[in-house]
Amino acid sequence: MSEHPFDADTRVDSVTDDTFAATITDRWNAIGGRPNGGYLLAVCLQALRRVMPFPDPLVASAFFLRPTLAGPAEVRTELARAGRSMATGTARLVQAGKETVRVTATFTDLARATGRTLIVGERPHLPPAESAMDPLGGRAMAGLPITERVEYRTATMPGWMQGKPGGDPSMQFWMRFRESREADVLALALLVDAAYPAVMEIGATGSSTLELTVHLRAHPAPGWLACRATTRYVIAGSHEEDFEIWDSNGTLVAQSRQLALLT
Repeated sequence: MSEHPFDADTRVDSVTDDTFAATITDRWNAIGGRPNGGYLLAVCLQALRRVMPFPDPLVASAFFLRPTLAGPAEVRTELARAGRSMATGTARLVQAGKETVRVTATFTDLARATGRTLIVGERPHLPPAESAMDPLGGRAMAGLPITERVEYRTATMPGWMQGKPGGDPSMQFWMRFRESREADVLALALLVDAAYPAVMEIGATGSSTLELTVHLRAHPAPGWLACRATTRYVIAGSHEEDFEIWDSNGTLVAQSRQLALLT
């Protein structure tokens, strides 16, 4: 079986003990014609995983300093501190001598996580994915290669896709990779940023991420992922977007918040 595009496109090769070579591809380009921010974060986490004493990112924050282009890049990592159950480090994505993304992340072993659990929220209420609507009709959106890699299912057709934004910048939907690959923890860092922005429902044509923070809560079970995205505040041209991913067992496996500029 051939390597899945996500694994191929996030692969890094060791240059030194803390520096890794990467190739950024255009197969995850989103609105604006640039590589998706979650994809760039996943590349950085792939490198950090190589220097961390624990296997799983627990929380990661990425700042997008300047545009990243398809082509060769380096990821320069630094282990800041390692404890008994967690370790924290940084990664810098560099192209042509310029830093384009800076990531700080804490890693742990999610399989060994213990402690009190309280779930107040609920998984999105959606029809079964198999009977839900494919808003793209089985096709990808022209100029958006990421929609060739990820597929979606919704209860109803989004208003903005019909030229009639509904005015409510929130959405619930199913999501998964198109090719036969189940999501893992690293993939969740991409998938929290792999849908159209909720602000499309207020007539925005897109948005550009300034900062993205992801909380990885558990290893996802196989199957479709139930997602919820919400924006509550648009102020002076910038907006937040909160995102949740629940797996097929009804477990909350990822959360994120990003700050983005309307485009």
